[in-house]
Amino acid sequence: MSKPKNTKPPLLVVLSSPSGGGKTTLIQKLLRRNPQFRRSVSVATRPKRKNERSGQDYYFLSEKKFLNLAKGKKLVEWAEVHGNLYGTPRNLVEKALSAGWTVLFSLDVQGALALKRIYPTSVLIFILPPSWKVLQKRLFGRNSDIGASLKIRLRNAPSELKRWKKYDYAVVNRNLRKTVREIEAILTAERLRTSRGNPA
Repeated sequence: MSKPKNTKPPLLVVLSSPSGGGKTTLIQKLLRRNPQFRRSVSVATRPKRKNERSGQDYYFLSEKKFLNLAKGKKLVEWAEVHGNLYGTPRNLVEKALSAGWTVLFSLDVQGALALKRIYPTSVLIFILPPSWKVLQKRLFGRNSDIGASLKIRLRNAPSELKRWKKYDYAVVNRNLRKTVREIEAILTAERLRTSRGNPA
């Protein structure tokens, strides 16, 4: 399907951060403030947390079903993260590109860089914590990961933080409201890039 005239150019926008960095909260705020935005719901094999809903936060699948999707090329990208499998469904990405949507992705570093390789015009934004101490406090405070899962996420965080320079933008999440505005400013500028075509 060809893109209608005067439609805003599609934006595939990835937010990444170590666990506890705030990317999920930021996406929720951006969606509330921008009803025209869409969120990509990933598929995952990890256990569902008590405050999560399948189809809204993730599509929670068995490893067998997940691997069948991957083998059927129904995932744009997928990777093992913190001992679980995560992937991006191809159908939403294709709809976004044809409809001119702005789609927000919450991806780990592996997934973000994989998406960028396939769709070079994707916008990658790394969310940095103000400090390591703040990141630890946020991760312990959210009460969604316990035991081995929490230890794995803490162990992986330093290596994730080192890769922020591979992204198009980096935003330090000191103040939630300010961070949301900064991301919105990035997206406004990206829509007006001459390389994206019609800025209407």
